[in-house]
Amino acid sequence: MTSSDVDRLRELALLRRVRDRMDREYALPLDVAALAAGVHVSAGHLSRQFKAAYGESPYEYLMTRRVERAMALIRRGDLTITEVCFAVGFHSLGTFSTRFTELVGMSPSVYRDRAATDARGLPTCVVKAVTRPLRRPGGEPVRIEEATGEPPAVR
Repeated sequence: MTSSDVDRLRELALLRRVRDRMDREYALPLDVAALAAGVHVSAGHLSRQFKAAYGESPYEYLMTRRVERAMALIRRGDLTITEVCFAVGFHSLGTFSTRFTELVGMSPSVYRDRAATDARGLPTCVVKAVTRPLRRPGGEPVRIEEATGEPPAVR
């Protein structure tokens, strides 16, 4: 194994630590500077390397993780949309609604209404896999309607 291979593996391990931290601490206030400081690199370097490795920026990854968790909480049905918003780390209901709609293709309240009937009887693992927010290689979100071929929901 060459020294460049070792360096690449070290870089990938560092990026995995950053991604694992976002997976664990998605509800906490996280920004690229704090994530970079945690692994002793610059914010710019972390952003470039993360996007090259995972196809999306650290911010996009964190937003996807938060929305994915919000989808699960909304499907559970015991929290209001506002409670879900704050539980997953958003500080503004408007920002939450915008990001959710951007990634899922429908507002949180429409998603709640559809989830109440669409997922009935399906195992949680299947629902999670089918409803996971997706992004195109360039980072642009893929709406649920595009991924499933269903017509757009009424908004």
